[in-house]
Amino acid sequence: MTNPPLTKAGIPKPDCPLCPRLVQFRHDNRLTNPQWYNAPVVSFGSTDSRLLVVGLAPGLKGANRTGRPFTGDFAGDLLYRGLDKFGFSKGRYGTHRDDSLQLLDCRITNAVRCVPPGNKPTGVEIATCRPFLESEIAAMKNLRVLLALGKVAHDSVVRAFGMKLKDRPFRHGEMHSVLGKVALADSYHCSRYNTQTGRLTEAMFYDVLAGIKALTDDSARIG
Repeated sequence: MTNPPLTKAGIPKPDCPLCPRLVQFRHDNRLTNPQWYNAPVVSFGSTDSRLLVVGLAPGLKGANRTGRPFTGDFAGDLLYRGLDKFGFSKGRYGTHRDDSLQLLDCRITNAVRCVPPGNKPTGVEIATCRPFLESEIAAMKNLRVLLALGKVAHDSVVRAFGMKLKDRPFRHGEMHSVLGKVALADSYHCSRYNTQTGRLTEAMFYDVLAGIKALTDDSARIG
């Protein structure tokens, strides 16, 4: 895709027309819940950060409602608790974007910027939204680590770097070298399903964040 409808910040415009199914779902949600955000969700945190967290897509009653990634749904509870534990945030995390939370050396985005029906974007929608992820990565000149939450985010990041999935398969806890200067860390998504079934425990997620914290140290070497 060429010339995506970007704002100056490199994100989709509020009425991005690229994915017809997502446009219709966004329209329907605006009619049902006009007080919600109901637009492509803007990334959270500074582009000067060394860590970029990449999720799947906004949750219907989470980021699609509040307008901030992982805010207002179950997945944000573990993510923001972990970021706070390892010094990537300060302030109080709430269920809305007007809390006192600030990210430190960390930015959060999604592989797909609009909420998809059933939380399941199609392959075409993921590919169509990828140029926005590529723009995001290119803007982060200090980037050292990407944290992919789930296989969809992992695959989108790998493809954004022009690499082959077979060379860097998704595995929870894996740390891949990207172009020799950036690391890609994999974690199962911190969704309600994964945490309640035990697929992802708090300890497992914290282990991943501990490895990331070590790599964001000024003296750390990647690869």
